[in-house]
Amino acid sequence: MAARGLICVSVAAEHGAAVLAAVSPVVDLVDVIEIRMDALRDPDIEHCISALPKPVLVTNRPTWEGGQYTGSETERIDVLCRALQWGARYVDVELAAAPELRAKLLLAAKQHEAQVIVSRHDFQGTPSAAQLHSTLAEMQASGADIGKIVVTAASPADALRILALQTEAMAAGFPLCAFAMGAAGTITRLATLHLGGFMTYAALSAELATAPGQLAVHDLRRLLALLEHQP
Repeated sequence: MAARGLICVSVAAEHGAAVLAAVSPVVDLVDVIEIRMDALRDPDIEHCISALPKPVLVTNRPTWEGGQYTGSETERIDVLCRALQWGARYVDVELAAAPELRAKLLLAAKQHEAQVIVSRHDFQGTPSAAQLHSTLAEMQASGADIGKIVVTAASPADALRILALQTEAMAAGFPLCAFAMGAAGTITRLATLHLGGFMTYAALSAELATAPGQLAVHDLRRLLALLEHQP
């Protein structure tokens, strides 16, 4: 079977010690650990990042894109730049962020040999194929190393439309995370891994999901074991 995409577990905890404790039971089941810095009470997590045995992705999601961060945009990006200094290997920044702040983060990532995921999340629905194509083109032009387009699916047609975007990304040689939130989109979180998607995101448990329809790591692994079983 062809190589699959990466599995990233998303962790929203109040401090670094809690991140380490939460990740410990699943660390061998994942490829990347996302720390949601917008959930932290203290963003000083240098020790936490250095102690984790898998590559770390840092995200500081603002309220205007479904996260918890409410401070200034400059400080939000500065927190991510510090995390890169501490050893984060991936950093997420929104396509809608100010271009000059995004450029600052891109430069910091390059200096620390990390990769930038430029993301867009639609919590209302799934855009048309033309709109998705336009978003993908914007991401490719933004300087992103990896794109992330997450929509909300209300039907099988929505789920198929977001997965189909991966064909375009693969043809361009552009790594893309593309899947859907919501009950109708849950299947895309699994399917993307074997349809060219760069990475999918999973939760520590069903109760600790950081997005609608997110599968728990153990459940995702069980499904993959069935899918990848070779007689």
